[in-house]
Amino acid sequence: MSGLPWADLARNAALSAVVLLVLMAATFAVAMAKGGLHRVVDSAWGLGFAALAVAGWIASTGRGDDAHRLLVAVLTAVWGLRLAAHIAWRGRGHGEDPRYARMLDKAPGNRHVYALRKVYLLQGVLILLVSAPVQIALYAGAPPLPLTVAAIALWALGMFFEAVGDRQLARFRADPANRGRLMDRGLWSWTRHPNYFGDFAVWWGLYLLACSGWTAALVALPAPLVMSALLIFGSGKALLERRMADRPGWAAYAARTSGFFPRPPRRPRAPADG
Repeated sequence: MSGLPWADLARNAALSAVVLLVLMAATFAVAMAKGGLHRVVDSAWGLGFAALAVAGWIASTGRGDDAHRLLVAVLTAVWGLRLAAHIAWRGRGHGEDPRYARMLDKAPGNRHVYALRKVYLLQGVLILLVSAPVQIALYAGAPPLPLTVAAIALWALGMFFEAVGDRQLARFRADPANRGRLMDRGLWSWTRHPNYFGDFAVWWGLYLLACSGWTAALVALPAPLVMSALLIFGSGKALLERRMADRPGWAAYAARTSGFFPRPPRRPRAPADG
């Protein structure tokens, strides 16, 4: 296929790989300094995208539309830094994430070397792949104005659901009266996963910013599809709901609340007569 600055994109991908290696190595060092607390890698997910956006923005200076490049870098960095800060704040004072504890308890050989391969490096590869729309958008030029407006609107919708949903859940959990109860208020009454839906909307918005032409749109398309699959069928919604299935009240909550895409909650069915 033609129509993309392939040499520039290849150089940027190599730069991105180096940035991610440095970030993941630093994150692993922090984890080991905390006694092998590998949950810190979750904060590196958002930081990785922010770092790639900033590095790509600097490397692409003089190429393409400056305002568009800055828009792409800012939107990506704002999303990534907010997510990283939220995850770090949420995990303060806690021990190892149960997901990592279960995985590392079964690790062959040294558990920390296993974590470096199976968690840190794998996450770095995923960030590199999923960030394709950002890398392409920095070099391929701006899409038509209606697509740019739609991209910003979709990104803003996603940030609203993600940030507000996270804040509502944090306030709910901070109230001792809610211990053991399911969060079913605010945005959580419209979707069981406002934060995951928010990520979904943000990344489809960033994808639209890469759609300067058919070639760019097709090359960038696998990235939001992979992110959507992770959020809905992988480590997001599906994994969390398997853990929540036995919670008291879950079945009723799931029956009235959308599993992913927001909609008003269903009213409980009236009991049948007779």
